[in-house]
Amino acid sequence: MRTFPTLFLLLLLSASVISAQDSKAQKSPVGKWKFDAPYAPEGYTSGTIDIAFAENKYSSSISFTGSDYKIPGDQTKVEKENVTFVVMVEGNEVAISLTAENDIKMTGKAVYSEGEIPLTLTRDVPKN
Repeated sequence: MRTFPTLFLLLLLSASVISAQDSKAQKSPVGKWKFDAPYAPEGYTSGTIDIAFAENKYSSSISFTGSDYKIPGDQTKVEKENVTFVVMVEGNEVAISLTAENDIKMTGKAVYSEGEIPLTLTRDVPKN
């Protein structure tokens, strides 16, 4: 009768080890990302998106190639591999949603009043 609790404990420990091996490490979106949006209107087809984490919350900003101005993102959320935020571009609200493919690539879309624009991001790795 003593083997049942031992067997149950062994089974429980085995299940924990197996589930720990199956779980993926969360991909951190924090950093500077170069984006391409080839179907966006002229002047908005490329740039950078910065995602930061400070004081227990995420923040975001976007800047377009040819401009040093950073547009701050609102309502920045990071949940598992997904990042969402909203920016105002020339008076238009643009909702951006991204999914991390791996540590150096994200894909997603920018949704605004005229439709959806696909986005591709690559992590901007600083050169040493």
